[in-house]
Amino acid sequence: QVQLAESGGGLVQAGDSLRLSCTVSGRTITYGAMGWFRQAPGKERHIVASIDWSGVSAYYADSVKGRFTISKDLTKHMAYLQMNRLKPEDTAVYYCAASRTTAIATMTTRLYDYWGQGIEVTVSS
Repeated sequence: QVQLAESGGGLVQAGDSLRLSCTVSGRTITYGAMGWFRQAPGKERHIVASIDWSGVSAYYADSVKGRFTISKDLTKHMAYLQMNRLKPEDTAVYYCAASRTTAIATMTTRLYDYWGQGIEVTVSS
């Protein structure tokens, strides 16, 4: 099994930056692509960024492209989401996820098998 734990969330003002971290533990050899998802109040969860196993290729949702950057550190088994120029509409619970079967970056939610508990990010206007 693989366990994921997010950290780094909090309350910020519009225009600020925040970096989320995801710590991977357990059977770390068994995970591949990683992604960051978010769920705003009253809305469905959707993916905002994905990165492949090696950390080279990444995809982003249009809503965050140019503002958010996903990265990972293979040696530390960590993933990150750097969020710049935050907007009130970025307010959500953010989840880290990892795929057991897919090594390439993917925006397909059903390919993610492991999930963190989520962490709140609130952006005030």
